[in-house]
Amino acid sequence: MYADVSLPVPLHHAFTYRLPLTLEHRARPGCRVLVPFGARKLTGMVLRVHDVAVAGQETREVLRLVDEEPVLDQTLLALGEWVARYYCAPPGEVYRAMVPLAGEVRRGKQYSLTAAGLDTARQLVIGDAERDPVSQLLALLEARPLSAAWLKKKFPDSAALLRRLEKRGWIEAEETDGERDPLRAAAARLMVEFRARPGEERLPKAERELLSYLELHPGAHNLKAIEASVKHASTAARALARRGLVEMAPEPPTFHEPERPPRTLNPHQLAAFSRIGEALATGGFHAFLLEGVTGSGKTEIYLRAIEECLARGRSALLMVPEIALTPAVAGQFHHRFGDSVAILHSAFHDAERAGQWRRLRTGAARVAVGTRSAVFAPITGLGLIVVDEEHDQSYKQQETPRYHGRDVAVLRAREAGACVVLGSATPALESRYNTERGKFELILLPERIEKRPMPEVEIIDMRQEFLETRRNATFSRRLVEAVKERLKNGEQTMLLMNRRGFSSFVTCRSCGKRVECPNCAVTLTYHRRDRRLLCHYCGHAARVPSTCADCGSEHIQFVGGGSEKVEDELRQLFPEARIARMDRDTVSGKRHFETILQGFREGAFDILVGTQMIAKGHDIPNVTLVGVVSADVGLSLPDFRAAERTFQLLTQAAGRAGRGELPGIVLIQTINPEHYAIRFAAEQNYAKFYEKELQFRRAMRYPPFAALANILVRSEKQEQAYEWSADLGRMLDPAPEGIKALGPAEAPVARIKKEYRYQLLLKAVSRSRLNELLAAIQTYAAAQRWPSTALVIDVDPVSLL
Repeated sequence: MYADVSLPVPLHHAFTYRLPLTLEHRARPGCRVLVPFGARKLTGMVLRVHDVAVAGQETREVLRLVDEEPVLDQTLLALGEWVARYYCAPPGEVYRAMVPLAGEVRRGKQYSLTAAGLDTARQLVIGDAERDPVSQLLALLEARPLSAAWLKKKFPDSAALLRRLEKRGWIEAEETDGERDPLRAAAARLMVEFRARPGEERLPKAERELLSYLELHPGAHNLKAIEASVKHASTAARALARRGLVEMAPEPPTFHEPERPPRTLNPHQLAAFSRIGEALATGGFHAFLLEGVTGSGKTEIYLRAIEECLARGRSALLMVPEIALTPAVAGQFHHRFGDSVAILHSAFHDAERAGQWRRLRTGAARVAVGTRSAVFAPITGLGLIVVDEEHDQSYKQQETPRYHGRDVAVLRAREAGACVVLGSATPALESRYNTERGKFELILLPERIEKRPMPEVEIIDMRQEFLETRRNATFSRRLVEAVKERLKNGEQTMLLMNRRGFSSFVTCRSCGKRVECPNCAVTLTYHRRDRRLLCHYCGHAARVPSTCADCGSEHIQFVGGGSEKVEDELRQLFPEARIARMDRDTVSGKRHFETILQGFREGAFDILVGTQMIAKGHDIPNVTLVGVVSADVGLSLPDFRAAERTFQLLTQAAGRAGRGELPGIVLIQTINPEHYAIRFAAEQNYAKFYEKELQFRRAMRYPPFAALANILVRSEKQEQAYEWSADLGRMLDPAPEGIKALGPAEAPVARIKKEYRYQLLLKAVSRSRLNELLAAIQTYAAAQRWPSTALVIDVDPVSLL
């Protein structure tokens, strides 16, 4: 018997392996297996089991069955196949993204001596009193093979030492794998609970003390917390767990969101819920676009719809755009649905993520809340998918597989015969246009709950501000006065600056030279807290220069500003204010985010400064002022979606004001007050923006009036990337009927992570013709023997940078 296995490599076909007799009746489609691939061992997904040998080719044998039960059923396998085909992604990489269980497998390397190494070792160690590191290492390996992890502890410079010996042919490496012991997790992430008393066996003192403590204090306890009362509790708990005397499990997620009683629905909410409820009762596929102004109560409709879905014996999935939204939303859902909620997002540790995923797989949880990858959650009996803030570009993955979570959600709902609800105050143009074409049903929520007024929005022309003050200030006088008033009244303020760092770039005032990243065609951003220059593309860091590297001048200038600079100037203007900042520099995981946001919600901070992660989804009643420090960030980018993104961000940010009893105001600072995206955002008029933007898209044949694909050709050698892109351009000249090819041309960011980039943009009237052409491009690249990383195809791109 043979198995066709899809492997996580940049190749678009499966590989056939022979099944050993012990696995012939155990390996099934949807199970993972460990197989040899060249000199490596990889975990792949079984797609098919059959008895047809590959003619004229030696077939290698499957090493191990990772799953006794399939982790993906036939429906999810078919979904993965569609994603791979539609987004031109290698199937193995798609299936790896669908199954977040890599943390359950422990991988490593084991080193042993070759025949030449054994001869060398015998010669070196004889009579060698004080051995050098090479002699020590060879002597150790002569006794037995050793793991890379063990050698790293023994030899500080083990990596360089092992590389040197491998080059000489004295040692060889073999990849190892095994099941990761869940009890090896850090104590701070484990809970321990008394289970049973010991029998006749005699326990060590530490284990006896811990068992007595747990028996006297019933319930689950955090292992790290117990260590303060019981010595060596961590080691003792793991030993007791292996004896079955205590139970250990990952610490469940905590929720800081206060419990809210179900709200009474207003007439608009009631009409929306009734329509979704009717679709759930009818059964079958229905797609809704829930367009509601900020603060209109969309979340309560989601909750009611999920309650209705569960009452009918089916399961539900809620998707949110970023990890920033998950704790708050998950908290509301946990209070409403209890332990039937599972949370899926990347900020969890591997063991936590795998535990939540398995709860859904076994049916222990029937409601999933998560980010983009949650669209692949193994939910049984799926009846409803909700995509909150469906317009958000973070639903589009920016590395392989480059799928769009919202679009995959619609397809999954259709295949499952489920309802899908796309919710937003500022829907993507494609989604709104689909309501006119009859693909989605439009439901409107035109007013806020409890008849709360929309915030007043004021545009501040920073050009006029400069003429009147003769100062190029970060804050206008109007914004400073508004912040003062909020501090005086005990109200809170949110300030949006959608750019990280302290200064945008550093330049020499004498010769004009800018400090650039050596790996990317961008300038380095100054981060004052870390006292370094940082590339936001590759992570390269450099010291702040005291003199110009080109001319030696000491006149170094810091230009532009970011969220860090906004925070610094606020502290100078308002020394008495309690200020917090939330961006990727201050938030490295879900717990940091929760701490800052919970502190702001509870009144521990007066002002919250941040990038776009503060602009969406947060409901903090005491916020009465939202200030947009610069509405122009991103507006002039060479991207056809720049105006749409600006309108959405400003409208969403404005929606954070006045969500409680007190009315709110929004101040938007800009040097482009006439731009339609800013004017309509100030009016909070989506209908006018949609009409205006649609005219531009129709004239220029951009989505939703054409299918789009961005082709990127890249190489570390500029000449090579240029030649490949030119070859591709000649292949597409003339382009097939119904398809327009723009380029090739240098990408807007011409070099990233040492790779030069050239791009072609394909516009097509017919989606099927575009797919055929993309397949032909992949075939052409393979025939020309391009490296697998040289060609990047982004179908339905959300950014052309």
